[in-house]
Amino acid sequence: MPYKTLDDVVEHETEVRRSRFVCAVAPAPSEQAAREFITARRALYPDATHNCTAYVIGTGARRSDDDGEPGGTAGTPMLDVLLKRGYADVVTVVTRFFGGILLGAGGLVRAYGGAVGETLDRVRPVTMVEARLVTVSIDHAHAGRLENDLRGRYDVRGVTYGSGVAFDVAVADPAGFEEWLATATAGRASASAGDPLFVRAEDA
Repeated sequence: MPYKTLDDVVEHETEVRRSRFVCAVAPAPSEQAAREFITARRALYPDATHNCTAYVIGTGARRSDDDGEPGGTAGTPMLDVLLKRGYADVVTVVTRFFGGILLGAGGLVRAYGGAVGETLDRVRPVTMVEARLVTVSIDHAHAGRLENDLRGRYDVRGVTYGSGVAFDVAVADPAGFEEWLATATAGRASASAGDPLFVRAEDA
C-alpha cells in the first residue's frame, strides 16, 4: 500500500481556551530516529505542561504517549490522525502550555488531534510506493553504458564490482524493468529480484 511521508520538520501552533499547543511533525525512518526527535523536542520545551507524542514507522511500529494527560486523550488521537491521513515514517510531538482552563476529555482529544491535523495541512507530502530491490549483473565491458542508462531512469542503490558488475536498483514494476533491461542490453544482463522496499513515487 502506498503511504505519505515528508522531507522536513513542519511546525504549527494552535490555541484552545488559552492553552497553547505547539505541534511538530518530522520524518522518522526508524524508531530510533523518532525517539531522538521526541527527546529533542522535550529538551526544547522543558517548561511545558505536557509533551505528547505519536509515531508510525513503515507498516510496523505504532506508538503514542499521553505524557500525563488523561489516558487516550492525547497520544491516541494524534496517532489516529497520522493513520487516517495515510502517513508513515513520521513522528509528531504536541507540546502543551496549560492556560488555566480545563478542556475535559473530549476537548483534549479535539485539541491534540486538531493540532496534528492542522500541521499536516501545511505539509507538502511525499508519496511512497511499494517497489523491489533488483540486482542487475553484467560484464565489465558493458557496465558503463548500462550504469548511465540505469541512473537516468531508476533509483540505483548500490554498485558491486567483482568478476562482473552488479547494480542494486529499486524497481516499482519488476516485469516492465526486466523487459526494458533485455532490450537495453541486448540480453547481456541478468536480473534477480530481492527484498521489497518503498520508493518515492516520482522515482518509481
